Amino acid sequence: MTLAGARALVTGGRGFLGRALLAQLQEAGAKVVAPARKDYDLLREAEVARMFADHRPEVVFHLAADVGGIGYNLANPGRTLYANAMMSALVMEQARLAGVAKFVGAGSVCAYPEHAAVPFREDALWDGYPEPSNAPYGLAKRLMLVQGQAYRAQYGFNAIYLLIMNLYGPGDHFEPDRSHVIAALIRRMLEASETGAPELVVWGDGMATREFLYVDDAARALRLAAERYDGGEPVNLGTGVEISIRDLAVLLAELTGYRGRLVFDASRPSGQQRRSADVSRARTAFGFEAGVSFRDGLTRMIAWYREHRGTLR
Repeated sequence: MTLAGARALVTGGRGFLGRALLAQLQEAGAKVVAPARKDYDLLREAEVARMFADHRPEVVFHLAADVGGIGYNLANPGRTLYANAMMSALVMEQARLAGVAKFVGAGSVCAYPEHAAVPFREDALWDGYPEPSNAPYGLAKRLMLVQGQAYRAQYGFNAIYLLIMNLYGPGDHFEPDRSHVIAALIRRMLEASETGAPELVVWGDGMATREFLYVDDAARALRLAAERYDGGEPVNLGTGVEISIRDLAVLLAELTGYRGRLVFDASRPSGQQRRSADVSRARTAFGFEAGVSFRDGLTRMIAWYREHRGTLR
């Protein structure tokens, strides 16, 4: 698909990944709209239909989600299941009815089975149940893949689905009730440094691993997929590199300047034990490879937070 001159609609375009994607789409010459949440309630069919009637997009990037870290997911399982399943179902259905040429769905690593073999291969997506702490969110994201494949089979609808690894970078969510592990640790380490706290507690035993993708790399991957990929099979977006939470915490302490003791609380949930993806399909299908090193990305993220923390809650 040629994005230059195309009318592109981005749900969740005011969010963390959405803002980075807008920059990519504008660079590609697309005519982009990113409605705010106050403009259209994506949980109401009539409002989703009105959004499509107002903007008449040719390509849709569906990024809108109700998502948080482990604590948020454990506290809001019903909300995360309902909101994410309903948003994707309504947005895709109205995109089909409006004659949208291409639908790009942002899936999540949380959709993978708890005990999937590492590195995660896309064909292992149905080999088991997701890790329980984020299963409602992960299953809602799986449903978007099923819907896209069903619509492709029945209606010839061009829906693609991308499984995005854990994101990080400037502009991430740092508020305690929503932040993921990197943003949460950066905030807490800087605060602990300023107060002289002798120790900092990290959830879990530190042995769990994660794979992290810089937000600008993820946005570039979405653009490349929209331009070059028309397949019905899901595609992982990541780096193919995993790091333990213990090693992550040590690295962040170095980069933030925190000198206290790190205490790992094994009584608190760690989530899935290992997460790392096979990223060969993205490289083969549309030429995507991550470009930002982890240390460089973390350094940029910390610098951004130091500059903007006074304006964040």
